[in-house]
Amino acid sequence: MTTLAQSTRRKLSLLHLAEELGNVSKACKIMGYHRDTFYEVRRAFQAGGVAALVEERRGPRNPHPNRVSPEIETEVLAYALERPTHGAQRVANELRLKGLALSSSGVRGVWLRHDIETRHKRLLRLETHAKETTYVLSDAQIQLLERHSCDFRMRHVESSRPGELLNQDTFYWVRSRVSVRSTSRSSSMSSARSPSPRPTTRRCPSPRPICSMIASCHSMKHSAAQSKLS
Repeated sequence: MTTLAQSTRRKLSLLHLAEELGNVSKACKIMGYHRDTFYEVRRAFQAGGVAALVEERRGPRNPHPNRVSPEIETEVLAYALERPTHGAQRVANELRLKGLALSSSGVRGVWLRHDIETRHKRLLRLETHAKETTYVLSDAQIQLLERHSCDFRMRHVESSRPGELLNQDTFYWVRSRVSVRSTSRSSSMSSARSPSPRPTTRRCPSPRPICSMIASCHSMKHSAAQSKLS
């Protein structure tokens, strides 16, 4: 339950207690209110009911008078796309050179309103903006995204012709106590229309221990057969 609802319930309890006791002073003493406050609450309840007892939110109803203008806010957001790793003070200095009066706290306020107050969030915003629109990335922006984003780094591979590159995954397994060996391969070639799939980082078990185990089993069976014959 919120604080406003609790204060409203206390005011209603004060009115009900005063009505039950028939003594305003005693009810105010029990509930911890002044008599002047009781009469204000009663007048508000008689005029507007329970809704009039709800405390109004304090502070300005409209945006803060010191809030930056929409034009400056647009410039801050555009600069965040161009230089996402710059801090608030540097952004304010760069925009001040363009003739825009802005402080570092104003820059941070714009970032907080748009949820890009950290460098990581600004880089994610740049990556999302580049995917959704036809935004042309500069060399510096590409280097930043490749450094901080693995998905962006693995977005494509270079291939001069279809079939030049081949990605192959091999799995090798053996059934227990049975000499059955099986190998499965999955491969994909690069094409001119679609990029190659992302290579997996999962480590496959090495077939060498399995092969040595099979060889030892065969040698034990062979020695057992020779001992029977002898």
